[in-house]
Amino acid sequence: WTSWPCESNVPRVPLPFWYAYPDWNLERSPVCKKRNHSSDNCGSSQFDPKDRWEQRSEYSCGDARKIAMKIAVYGAGAVGGYFGGRLAQAGQEVTFIARGAHLDAIRRNGLQVSSPKGDFVVHPASATDDPSTVGLVDLVLVAIKAGQIPRIGPDIRSMVGPETVVVPLQNGVEAPAHLVALLGPKPIIGGLCRIVASISGAGRITHDSIEPTVVVGELDGSTGDRVSRLRVVLEAAGITVEIPDDIHSALWKKFLLVTPWGGLGALVRVTLDVLCATSETRRLLEQAISEVRTLAVALGVTLPADIVDTTITFLAGLPPGNTASMQRDIMAGRPSELEAQTGSIVRLGRDNEVPTPVNTFIYDCLLPGEKIACRRIAPISAGSHTSNGPP
Repeated sequence: WTSWPCESNVPRVPLPFWYAYPDWNLERSPVCKKRNHSSDNCGSSQFDPKDRWEQRSEYSCGDARKIAMKIAVYGAGAVGGYFGGRLAQAGQEVTFIARGAHLDAIRRNGLQVSSPKGDFVVHPASATDDPSTVGLVDLVLVAIKAGQIPRIGPDIRSMVGPETVVVPLQNGVEAPAHLVALLGPKPIIGGLCRIVASISGAGRITHDSIEPTVVVGELDGSTGDRVSRLRVVLEAAGITVEIPDDIHSALWKKFLLVTPWGGLGALVRVTLDVLCATSETRRLLEQAISEVRTLAVALGVTLPADIVDTTITFLAGLPPGNTASMQRDIMAGRPSELEAQTGSIVRLGRDNEVPTPVNTFIYDCLLPGEKIACRRIAPISAGSHTSNGPP
């Protein structure tokens, strides 16, 4: 996932990193021989990507098991900010694609992350609102909202070369297909993440709970070096990695968990613990999850028979005060992933003749607010309403 070292008058040919160093050894060594500092410092920003051209024995960084990569994080929100921040903290060359006040704060003060696993600051942080300035990269983590993916074609293509891997981390089950439509199937690896995090201020990410985890797998079910390399890079940054046998099943398991929670939570506007502790809303949540399972099975996705019960048990066991990202966006009046989450359940159910009454009710109730947030309809201003009652 880099280029062969060559003379300036010879074109640079993309080659896998393993090919450039066929004797590359991923085993840990106790000390970074190049700088003679302890392995406690390995994986810090002291790692210089230009070192990739030196002999393996010259920079055997112990705990980092270093593979140098150029990474673009498309969307520096809660998900992209946390996982991209960990990769940058581990010494990878990371550029964040962001915008507005969030971008300005990252440029000015760095990316600040608060987490039970340790607070840190990436400063200086490479960040831009113009993906065309980034150049070709080895890895793109797509962390924007799912509904935005179809609109990023020209921007993301400018960063994707013959050996680039693109991993979507969105909620929902349609992001891989949208990226395949933009880029073709070759660069896309299926992915999802597990984390409860939020943007707590411009340039600030707060990780609240759940072990931050990235799940990746080839969309065709094959096994190969690409997923193995991703595991090494992510684990070197302290990120838990899972490689399931069936990435599509994994995507639907998360979809089944987060979408009914986010939709119903946004509708009733309470935290997850209150949602699960109230018998009426817990029953609605179970019904919404059961509808998603029935839809998945109808589409040929393999899910455990007890997935509804285990999902409810998991959600009820989370710490008090949690909300889903879609719920937070809707409650704040921001554009959300309603279409990509609850909307996709309704659409796929309708197209495949699978009834989804609870999810349809949730979607129908939330849709007017979503249209206002997306400025597809104008809100009624104060004083402009009419009434048949007394003045």
